[in-house]
Amino acid sequence: MTRRLSLGLGLVISAVLLGSGCSQARPEGDAIVVAVTNSPLNLDPRVGADEASQKAHQLLFSTLVRINDDFRIVPELAEAIEQPDPLTYIARLRRGVRFHNGAELTSDDVVYTFRSFLDPAFRGRSGAYRNLASVEAADRYTVVFRLKEPFGSFPVNLVMGIVQAGSGRANERQPIGTGPYKLASFVQDDRLVLAPFEEHYGGAPANQGLVLKVVPDDTMRGLELRKGTVDLVVNDLAPDIIWQLREEGRLQVETAPGSDYAYVGLNLRDPILQHAGVRRAIGFAIDREAIVQYLRRGFASVAIGIVPPMSWAFERDVFTLRHDPAHARRLLDEAGFEDPDGDGPQPRFRLTLKTSTSEVYRVQAAAIQHDLADVGIEVDIKSSEFQTLFADVVRGNFQLYTLQFVGVTDPDMLRRVFHSRQAPPAGLNRVFYSNPEVDELIDAATRAVKDDERRVLYASAQRLIAEDIPYVGLWYKTNVAVFQPDITGVRLSPIADFTFLKDVRREGPHR
Repeated sequence: MTRRLSLGLGLVISAVLLGSGCSQARPEGDAIVVAVTNSPLNLDPRVGADEASQKAHQLLFSTLVRINDDFRIVPELAEAIEQPDPLTYIARLRRGVRFHNGAELTSDDVVYTFRSFLDPAFRGRSGAYRNLASVEAADRYTVVFRLKEPFGSFPVNLVMGIVQAGSGRANERQPIGTGPYKLASFVQDDRLVLAPFEEHYGGAPANQGLVLKVVPDDTMRGLELRKGTVDLVVNDLAPDIIWQLREEGRLQVETAPGSDYAYVGLNLRDPILQHAGVRRAIGFAIDREAIVQYLRRGFASVAIGIVPPMSWAFERDVFTLRHDPAHARRLLDEAGFEDPDGDGPQPRFRLTLKTSTSEVYRVQAAAIQHDLADVGIEVDIKSSEFQTLFADVVRGNFQLYTLQFVGVTDPDMLRRVFHSRQAPPAGLNRVFYSNPEVDELIDAATRAVKDDERRVLYASAQRLIAEDIPYVGLWYKTNVAVFQPDITGVRLSPIADFTFLKDVRREGPHR
């Protein structure tokens, strides 16, 4: 069934793509045109939390530190981050870094940026900085951060674009950063045009500028690639469209392992799902390999846990699920949910699975429905717009649901998702998971400041969580870029950030 669903969707998309026209002239000149799904909501990195805004921030601003490919924190604007004691972090800044208006970046700018989050009146991304007690300039190029209590994951919060001291709300639409690009123009819901910043401390971009062009429809993004009116799309194409464009052979396709994590959440307060045997049975019943192969067209890998495999904190030696319907049936029998009529039509019990109205996820839900029916579990699928689905999940108004965590970079996500004190609205424990031993391990890892110690504690927590099955992990997304034949320099990181765009260039004559 999974294969038939995938091919049916693929044939419709293929027909549309094959019916599109030929290459057209573009109005953007020699700038690299990147199609994106949405327009940024706010160009101030302290405020804009949506994905489109954060991609723009990565190009307009620079951060004290960055996340490397195994998710460790490494210097960027800061030449070094020191920790003289568990409550203190010291950032020593590069010298000679310039803002787009020519002013030099100093500790005053860093202090201004992070003190915003300490202001109760500031309406921005302050939640991550609740543990920050103070930020002070020790001298022109040294900044001291002091915490209220030890927090080993604090450095990841230094991945924040630095704004100019005193710039206020002007950054929302007229940002001045130190990134490789400066703002040329911004038309909401149409395009963001960026000009190269020749004085960037890391060197000028390799191209003549970028245009982030808003193309909301998935199929239309594929069409614009085929026509040549768009140069590049990153992670914003359905697997069937990527597969079709790759089969045609004209465009380039670059892939890399990603950290986005798709899963089925199980409400542990539900009378049926509170049985660990039932949760395990659901996991053994779902054919995740088929979902990856057919629905994701191979542009994914079967998930193990929320911490991605490329992370320094990932633990591979955990209880893992496999597709084994016979074992799922035995587990259901042992849990007291015997099949009332053997191979007959009556189910053992019924569950409701909530998902979004996106065609890709509705088809995935249908595949899960089919797999669970095979072991005697009848599933009713309820599709709704994302905002409605998300509101139901936050309220605990579900039995099963499917969602994704995007860009998981730090093992502190284990605390936010699985600690018993992190149930909404405090955190992201939306399935109401509770294991006192897991809480103790996560608390100890949160207080620890050395990565070796944190690694051991997080590994133990991951092993226990995997045995309890609060989630059934489905897949990790494979990052995919599809781009024109004359484009070079595309390199995808695990979080598929846009910083690589400064190295992208066009080879040969302009189309």
